[in-house]
Amino acid sequence: MSKKSDTRPFHLKQFSLFHHQSSMKVGTDALLLGIWTDVDGATRILDVGTGCGILALLTAARSNALVDAVELDELSFKEATENFSNTAFRKRLYTIHDDFNHFVTVADQKYDLIISNPPFFINDMRAREKKRNDARHGDRLNYKGLCQGTSALLNNDGRLCLVLPYEESKIFIQIAQNYNLHVNRQLLIVPKRGLPPNRINLELSFNTHALQSEAFVIRETDGTFTHQYIQFFKDFLIGFD
Repeated sequence: MSKKSDTRPFHLKQFSLFHHQSSMKVGTDALLLGIWTDVDGATRILDVGTGCGILALLTAARSNALVDAVELDELSFKEATENFSNTAFRKRLYTIHDDFNHFVTVADQKYDLIISNPPFFINDMRAREKKRNDARHGDRLNYKGLCQGTSALLNNDGRLCLVLPYEESKIFIQIAQNYNLHVNRQLLIVPKRGLPPNRINLELSFNTHALQSEAFVIRETDGTFTHQYIQFFKDFLIGFD
């Protein structure tokens, strides 16, 4: 891939953003989570590990909430800050250059919604680039830290939404229960029809409700996008009208 394509912005119907300097790029995981997450009634949102800012931008575009975005990696923090400044809802977006574990100890407010595409793959091989490792793995922010911090920062009726590998999610759910966080909604993400899910979106809260579960299939067996995928993204991705 050429340098030119590496630095080309990613365009959505609501905004554009750069992601070539961030530890993690815009991908299906983040897009699905940012659109699937219920933002109704949220006035304060926290994005943990914002990267290029895609989740913060999607939640801001879909709500009237004030959105704080915490990011430790310096290049990602700078890129997210630039991306926020170029949007129509920039006055509702705020970047915080900090480690989430430390941020929890100094935060002076609670949140209605916390969203994250967190470090994961705690058992797989490490990527070669350190900052990509930090973004993908639980070395700096592990599942316990995310649950502990979330339980401290959520309002009583607040919600945590995140995406995880399907198998890893079983570990996360067990840890979350230790902090009185319970799964209320889930989206099983299937990469191709006929295959098992490899990702899962979760919504957790302090309240227990009947579990709402649905499946989302990305591609048909011939590799084309499913009707479900096209309908889901048609209001956000260019070319899916």
